[in-house]
Amino acid sequence: MSKEDIITLPNPHLRQKSQRVGVITDEIKQIIANMEAATISWDQSRDHEVGVALAATQIDKLYKIVVIRNNFDNKDDHSFTVFINPQIVKHEGQVEADYEGCLSVPNVYGKVPRHTKVKVKALGEDGKEFRVTAEGFLARIFQHEIDHTNGVVFIDNIKGQPEAFFRLDDKGKLEPLDYEKDVRNNSLLW
Repeated sequence: MSKEDIITLPNPHLRQKSQRVGVITDEIKQIIANMEAATISWDQSRDHEVGVALAATQIDKLYKIVVIRNNFDNKDDHSFTVFINPQIVKHEGQVEADYEGCLSVPNVYGKVPRHTKVKVKALGEDGKEFRVTAEGFLARIFQHEIDHTNGVVFIDNIKGQPEAFFRLDDKGKLEPLDYEKDVRNNSLLW
């Protein structure tokens, strides 16, 4: 699987809720492998970005599965942690706005408000439940990816906020988008 297999808006499947995984079958394990491969392929095609996570929805599989890269600072580290049926059980900390991008929303970034700390429970690939407390950027990733499993894309959290939309220029710097031209009237986003 490659970056071309990642679906993007306006694909309506990105707005659908995913189903829980009941049994971790060979099909589920293959979906996980495909998610990791697609993330790495996307990552290798970008100069200024790192693919840090992916939800199964993004490869058009409506299952509650998320993979998160173990080391965001090293593009050569291709290891991931798998979260099956991930659920935020507690939001903590402050709500802070920070930049987010998405492999399914090409060339758009948003300044999205999220909690700075979350507690998550999930199943591992072995079927055993485990819990994670995440802070900072990792907490943001969990909220973003679990939103995907519920049919929510990050731009939904900032709709109607013109100052919250950005794009990445050729040098890797974020610059504001023209909200009327590039966002609000862009049928590809909604």
